Amino acid sequence: MATEYTRMKTAQTSAAEQAVMDEGLRAYMLKVYNYVASGLALSGAAAAFTANTPVVYNAVFGTPLQWVVMLAPLGMLFIMGRGSVQTTKIMYWLMVATFGVSISYIFHVYTSESVVRVFFITAVTFGSMSLWGYTTKRDLSGMGSFLIMGLVGILIASVVNIFLGSSMLQFVVSVLGVLIFTGLTAYDTQRIKSEYYHGHDNEILEKGAIMGAVSLYLNFLNLFMMLLSLLGNRE
Repeated sequence: MATEYTRMKTAQTSAAEQAVMDEGLRAYMLKVYNYVASGLALSGAAAAFTANTPVVYNAVFGTPLQWVVMLAPLGMLFIMGRGSVQTTKIMYWLMVATFGVSISYIFHVYTSESVVRVFFITAVTFGSMSLWGYTTKRDLSGMGSFLIMGLVGILIASVVNIFLGSSMLQFVVSVLGVLIFTGLTAYDTQRIKSEYYHGHDNEILEKGAIMGAVSLYLNFLNLFMMLLSLLGNRE
């Protein structure tokens, strides 16, 4: 009788602990998504402001400053992974704002209607894959290794195409990019979810949430740019 009572108490305690863990995970993932959404909003605002302010736009594009704006986020990512929580936050906001400036040219290349349309297509695709990555019981770690190798491949192809200027290669890169970043969205969501269980204190979890948001933000941004290349209507 005592053994049965002990088993029941243990089961109740385990259920209560699991409920607390699940609630903490939901709050953690919500924080990650809030960072992503806020980052995209800031990028959009920075892109729209730059595109619609000729003085700023002309100061960036067509001058050496263009390369600074394009490469600066790499340096910010390097600092972000090694700094304090506060430094990581500051670098995140600077990074997404800089990305917004760097992609502001899309408003001069594509119609506003197609930019908005592709953004919503991206949002639906991203949301669906992230939800699947969060809920699936399948281990996506193997798929992640394959996708990262594919990502390296399209990065190399993109650099090569800067010199070749091949529209066919650009089309292939865009198609593969859509597939790769769609898959990475699911993979990164599952990875961020699993990393929550390895967090030790609030500071580590806060920094983990920001770095997780960086991964998802970059997936969204790259997926958007690839889809825009395929589906956008040019001016």
